[in-house]
Order: sequence, then structure tokens, then C-alpha cells
Amino acid sequence: MRHIVWDWNGTLFHDIDAVVAATNAVFEPYGMGSYDVDGFREVYTRPIWTAYERMLGRPLEEGEWERMDQGFHEHYHRLMLECGLAADAESTLRSWEREGGSQSLLSMWRHEMLVAKIAEYGIDRHFTRVDGLLNTASGGHKAESMAAHLAALGVAPENVLVIGDSVDDAHAAQHVGARAVLYTGGMTSRRDLEAFGVPVVDTLANAIDYA
Repeated sequence: MRHIVWDWNGTLFHDIDAVVAATNAVFEPYGMGSYDVDGFREVYTRPIWTAYERMLGRPLEEGEWERMDQGFHEHYHRLMLECGLAADAESTLRSWEREGGSQSLLSMWRHEMLVAKIAEYGIDRHFTRVDGLLNTASGGHKAESMAAHLAALGVAPENVLVIGDSVDDAHAAQHVGARAVLYTGGMTSRRDLEAFGVPVVDTLANAIDYA
């Protein structure tokens, strides 16, 4: 493997506490109890509206997903200010660079916010390409975005390792013919990550061992 495609939320950016707190705020008007991190991981899946339906125990009504998604991001963008990079994110990015490998960033977070955030942390120089979501819709699958990302890079999928915290990251890698390693620091339980059948790691440094 000569190229790594990194995920952002829950992988390089350690935001699980903000995600859980924002989700709890969205569901508070429904009279539901709060989730802790482990409880949230038990119900989390993608697309995210499926997770919301699982939490509510019923299908979402017309327009309900859009309202909940907007509410989530309003809370999240306030709460994420307390979050930071994963403990070994910067050292791992530097380590792979020293190995002579290239790396890029693909996120389902909003593109303009993603670009600003990685510049704020001073890690933008590590990436040959950064792609986030360009429209206002969110919560969907990553596979088509991964295909477009690799096409824009001009990198052969067989030379790519995808590192993310979600089964959706592994699906996206599989979709394009790349390999994947899944990281336990994000929103998905270890059990669900291991069920996909790709390597699962507890640190980002361990993840690049598979490259």
C-alpha cells in the first residue's frame, strides 16, 4: 500500500463525546433517556436515519430526518469545540509521510468546515487531497464519494488503504477495490467492526502497520 485515505470524524478527529451529547440533545424532546458512549455505539449504524429509527422504535415521519439532522449539527458544532485530534493522529500522519507514502482525507462532514478545521490543527499539509460533503444533505453512504475521491487522485485502488471508524468506511473501500482497517475510537462498537472481517485496531499507529 502506498496511499492512505483517512476518515475524519471519529478517526483523526476524536469527537465521540460531542456526537453522543448532540444526539442526546436531539432526542431530549422525545422524552428519551440519555445515551452514554457504549450505549450509543450499540444503536449506531449508517445511514444515520436508520440509527434514529432504531432509537425511536419507529419509521421517521415526513421531514423529521431533516429537522433532526439540522438540530444535531447545531448542537454538534457547538460541542465539537471541546474536542481535539486523536491522541496519536499527528505522529501517525508524520510517520507515514516519513515512510514515503501519500495520504488524503475523505469525510462525510461538510467540506468548508473540514478544510477550515484541518488548517486550524496545522495538518492540512499532510494531505494530497481533501474532500468533504459539498451539499447540505448528510448521513448517507460513502461508497460513491470514495470512488470519486480516488478518481480525482488518480490512485489505483489496489494501492490504497482506507482507515476509518465505521463499517461504512470498509464498505466504501470494498466498493472501489481497496483495503480497509477499522479503528475503535469512533462511533461503532468493536463487535460490529469485527463482524465485517477486516483488521480492527485500537490506535491509529497500529492501523498504518497494515499499509
